[in-house]
Amino acid sequence: MGEHMSVQDAQPAATSGPDTGDVLVVEGLRRRFGDLVAVDGVDFRIGHGETYGLLGPNGAGKTTTISMVAGLIPADEGTVTVAGQLMGPRRVDPKRHIGLVPQDLAIYPELTARENLTFFGKLQGITGADLKGRVAEVLELIGLTDRAKEASKNFSGGMKRRLNIGIGLLHQPSLLILDEPTVGVDPQSRNSILESVEALSGEGMAVLYTTHYMEEAERLCDRIGIIDSGTIQAEGTREELIRLTGGVDQIRLSGSGDVAAAAEALRGMPKVEQVDADRHTLRLTVREAPTAVADIVTGASAAGMSLSDVEISRPNLESVFLHLTGKALRD
Repeated sequence: MGEHMSVQDAQPAATSGPDTGDVLVVEGLRRRFGDLVAVDGVDFRIGHGETYGLLGPNGAGKTTTISMVAGLIPADEGTVTVAGQLMGPRRVDPKRHIGLVPQDLAIYPELTARENLTFFGKLQGITGADLKGRVAEVLELIGLTDRAKEASKNFSGGMKRRLNIGIGLLHQPSLLILDEPTVGVDPQSRNSILESVEALSGEGMAVLYTTHYMEEAERLCDRIGIIDSGTIQAEGTREELIRLTGGVDQIRLSGSGDVAAAAEALRGMPKVEQVDADRHTLRLTVREAPTAVADIVTGASAAGMSLSDVEISRPNLESVFLHLTGKALRD
């Protein structure tokens, strides 16, 4: 956008955001690319030791949002405050509080893991014994101590990703931003990355984690913002978000015999809200399915249905996303 100045850059240099105790405060963030509104009024906060997930499909506005949070691109409207300081592309001080791990690898393939970390540590102003000690700590955290002297070009995709995360951690930032860090890695490396992220929040670091993998958000994040079409559709803990769907479970009974009679018997049972039947299947909408399923199975059998299979489905973040947007998370 040429000489466009962001809203943050237009603020006086000494101005800080509200002293809320939050590491990151994002308010009213908007960004357009021509006619495309990529981010439209995004608000969220992250506290110390909290992992906040931006969960949404590709193209939802996740990467554009974190690019503004990190001060890489200007916002058309809204503000980003990091550690009490207003962020913008021309602001240096707030960027010192951020560790950014982008989707694209930012490592030197000809250098070893230790050399990569040492180089980037020096760029952060870490020197001498402090640098040596910090590199050793990070190598241990990302599980690359045994491969520290090997050129990173020989690493697997997962190992390169872990090294990328290590580079973002060197200067012990207040906020670590991870943009889809497990895309394209093998399951073992993926699990190792997730374990590393879990350890970071336990040490008090604030983490902003973007993903389109529902299971990652459920495992890692204290709070989740579901983002689609550049807008936060809903925000909260996993349990708070699931309550948006009504919080009901599904039980599917398959079998033979008197399915119609079984359907009638189950409609009057406690916790059963709805029963749909066809020739060989009953589909029940139930509150607290794990505690209700034994009585339901007994009731169906007593009514003359011979069961061959029982399946319980509990709502998850995929269900929430479908409920909020009318489409599957990975559409």
